Amino acid sequence: MRLAVELYGSVVGSIEGDARTFDFVPSEAGIDRFGSNSSVLSVAIPLVAKQRRDRAQRRRNWFGELLPEGDQYDFMLAQAALRRGDTPVFLGRFGRDVAGALQIWDLDDPSEPRTPSLRKIDAAQIRALLEDPISAPLGNAAVQGRTSLGGVQPKIALTRTPDGWAQALGGYPTTHILKPRVSAHPTMIFDEEYGSRLARGLGLSAFDAEIQEFAGLDALVIERFDRRDGVRIHQEDLSQALGAGGNQKYQEIGGVVSLARAASVLQRHASGQDLRNLAAITTLGVAIGNLDMHTKNLGLLHPEDGEVRLAPAYDMVPHAPSTSDGRLALAIDGEYRHHAITSEHLRAEFELWGVRRAGAVIDEVLDHLVAVLDEEDPVNGARPEVQDDILRAVSNLRAGRPVGAGL
Repeated sequence: MRLAVELYGSVVGSIEGDARTFDFVPSEAGIDRFGSNSSVLSVAIPLVAKQRRDRAQRRRNWFGELLPEGDQYDFMLAQAALRRGDTPVFLGRFGRDVAGALQIWDLDDPSEPRTPSLRKIDAAQIRALLEDPISAPLGNAAVQGRTSLGGVQPKIALTRTPDGWAQALGGYPTTHILKPRVSAHPTMIFDEEYGSRLARGLGLSAFDAEIQEFAGLDALVIERFDRRDGVRIHQEDLSQALGAGGNQKYQEIGGVVSLARAASVLQRHASGQDLRNLAAITTLGVAIGNLDMHTKNLGLLHPEDGEVRLAPAYDMVPHAPSTSDGRLALAIDGEYRHHAITSEHLRAEFELWGVRRAGAVIDEVLDHLVAVLDEEDPVNGARPEVQDDILRAVSNLRAGRPVGAGL
């Protein structure tokens, strides 16, 4: 099987081979446009004429991490009658609209390259998509849907136009992710909306996230940060950058990832400000109780100019505090227990990365967060205690106490 890998209007390479042995082969055109050894595709996959053979599995993992997880993956396999574990075949079917700016398509398919289009849908149809992930996983139309997104949380991807909402067909770029309210976690989307608003207030993100109702069903509508005015902006998550697959996004599973390793990527490829922003995002995550800040919820942006930048804070969900079982996805100064984290743990972790005046970064984030909390209240539907829990956590951190003190 041969798949074209297109980025910013150029075919930068191809995926060649079967499920077990496939590899990415950079193209001369891609190298000529972006330069030899360019990291515009990935810091883990530089564009070079001759690649290291010992990194082939890492390249396979990188493309495998474009696939969804959990039920979403199962539903998409069923929709397209595909077999599990065949990354090239899956991307040949759903790779036209993935995370970032890649468009992946089958070079041997006579219907390619396709002409993307939109299908207008109304609120009732959106509710049906949100409530029926089996027949239309991620909101993909049965034949013409070409979207794949990582993650396990129920969601669909749609395109917002001046005339309303539409399904993306044939690889048209989706612009928003919609997450429905689910009975198992009834406050989650409202809590995430609040966490996203706090991150915007601190200047750690700029994309919109709001609660909307679709024919009586509440959903969190999130503007894709890897889209700008309908144009794709390339990104990769830190699992891809660090070579982690699946649940290795959690540090305790395999020990492949850590905050220090994520910081080392920024030290090699990005700016000192990006390193400080990672420290700020980590501080905010501790303050709001975001236990799920794993390496698929941290990312890098790869704009067309070839720079590497830290992606904005995303999936910032405040979790209910716990005195026992609340464990962080990524340890801070060796500590996984969220309730035990102190500002000293944060300072020691950031100094390990080489952040200058780490204590000042922490103080600035906490001071600014208090001001934002004073201005921003949770929406109806959020966990009633969420704001008070965050205020108590901030007070504890500022006083040098463990974040969970007083529970």
